[in-house]
Amino acid sequence: MYDPVRQESPLARFEAEAGDRPRPEAPGVRLFERPFRGHVNLRGNTGDAVFLNAVAGVLGFGLPVAPNTFFEDASLTALWLGPDEWLIVTPPGGESTIAFALKDALGGTFSSVTDVTGGQTVVRISGPRARDVLAKGCTLDLHPREFGPGRCAQTLLAKAMVTVMQVDDSPAFDLIVRRTFADYLAHWLRDAAAEFGLEEAP
Repeated sequence: MYDPVRQESPLARFEAEAGDRPRPEAPGVRLFERPFRGHVNLRGNTGDAVFLNAVAGVLGFGLPVAPNTFFEDASLTALWLGPDEWLIVTPPGGESTIAFALKDALGGTFSSVTDVTGGQTVVRISGPRARDVLAKGCTLDLHPREFGPGRCAQTLLAKAMVTVMQVDDSPAFDLIVRRTFADYLAHWLRDAAAEFGLEEAP
């Protein structure tokens, strides 16, 4: 569970370094962490209407069932990870409430709910050259005709496993990465984005 007193962001030291860097006049890329989001892994059967209805009752919307898509409202995001697997991303501190509510609602179904918050963080990269940066280390086709807002995929970026999701047309991407790879990935992104003018701020 999120505790702002005891927890430290995986990229706290990385972001501290950003304060010493000059800001470009016209940044092509913006990079920052979205720390302490809750992460809940959900498994279940999309052929089970009881499962789908129970989840929708908790989240307030239906799970995305089309491959490599996600849906979000004002507070929650649900990402399709596989035919029977999703990741629910919550605001800081919201993971326990969602996890307990899902477990309670899904008690009579073949499903599992696992809080994986402590092992992951979210890095946002945005700006007109964000695709160019990601293309340096990712074989996924991120061209707008193939990958736009509402799309997500698990892939390798600079040899680190990430889940990439396009948030909007600016374009902005959220990269969900394991805590142990976050510092490595952030430094790789900083280096890859340098030629385009990098601003490390929300």
